[in-house]
Amino acid sequence: MAKAYTPGLKVTNRITHEVRRVLPIQGKVLVEKGQTVGPNDVVAETFMPGDVTPVNLSNMLSVPPGDVAELMLKKEGETVTIDEPIAQTKGIFGMFKNTFKSKYAGTIETISPVTGQMILRGDPIPVRVKAYISGTVKEVLPGEGCIVQAEVTFVQGIFGVGGETNGPIILACKSHEQELTADLITPEMKDKVVIGGARMTNDAIKKAKQVGAAAVVSGGMDDEDLRDFLGYDLGVAITGSEDIGLTVIVTEGFGEIAMAERTYNLLKSREGHIAAVNGATQIRAGVMRPEVLVPLTKDELDLEAEPAHTMGLLEPGRPVRIIRDPYFGLIGEVSNLPAEPAVLGSGSRARVLEVKLVSGESVTVPRANVELIEA
Repeated sequence: MAKAYTPGLKVTNRITHEVRRVLPIQGKVLVEKGQTVGPNDVVAETFMPGDVTPVNLSNMLSVPPGDVAELMLKKEGETVTIDEPIAQTKGIFGMFKNTFKSKYAGTIETISPVTGQMILRGDPIPVRVKAYISGTVKEVLPGEGCIVQAEVTFVQGIFGVGGETNGPIILACKSHEQELTADLITPEMKDKVVIGGARMTNDAIKKAKQVGAAAVVSGGMDDEDLRDFLGYDLGVAITGSEDIGLTVIVTEGFGEIAMAERTYNLLKSREGHIAAVNGATQIRAGVMRPEVLVPLTKDELDLEAEPAHTMGLLEPGRPVRIIRDPYFGLIGEVSNLPAEPAVLGSGSRARVLEVKLVSGESVTVPRANVELIEA
């Protein structure tokens, strides 16, 4: 059997990439097809209904629910401000009137004659969707948003937390094997995407947040450090919505793992370029991987050829990462795909492949124990 298929992470110098930018509800699209956009350009906007605040005026005024409507100084559909009188009792002989002043600002949506309750709707909440990456609007989705297309350097990670952000790439580590520690984080990294090497420490992440870095990307991380940084156990869920002050991406896995040299060199070659970063991760059905996208300049497009590999195709010459012991985390190339199953150390039989490691050593591992590094 000369070929097989396996899941993998994409790490490539150039690929045509599309991002779908849509609103949560219908709204207004602000761009046109063919328009060039930057990562912070707003491509669509809408307004979510404001928060609802119920106010029991019957209790507040000490009157029957059916009397509330005629005591209102404001009607349905009118706006009110904080401390503005909105209802008043008739009093006794025109005196001793009880006036209710609003504790909230908004618009009166309904006044119920059954419960005597007023529903106050807060101001609409603006929702604006940004382009996320520099590129060209390939398609406009009327009332929803658009699709932005760009030629990018694309690096997928294993795991991440934190949402979308962007900033210039800056290297903190001198090699892919250097641990990212707090002393390597400097004030000049404010608003930048910090590229580490091996394991990033908890202190390094906290200092990156302190100096205002946009994101931190490194090879590995201890699960305890992640728990300490977040303040809670993450569990099995979709990440990306955490309000933690920066985005964190692990490219290889948890523990003392160095970033793949190929990945490090690729990011190093883009130092100073604006990168779009998203830590959103989902490891269950509908897999999402954290990503680093670096749009290419015109000069780079002329120099960089786009690789032409079939997604998921495992064949000799393809780069892979071994994801099980005893070679966990090692990088190499597929050198052979034996057709017949082999007997493993456990006594079971499975299809295997031969991997030539970066060190030059060749090892035989089950095909299920490797992850393709998509180019």
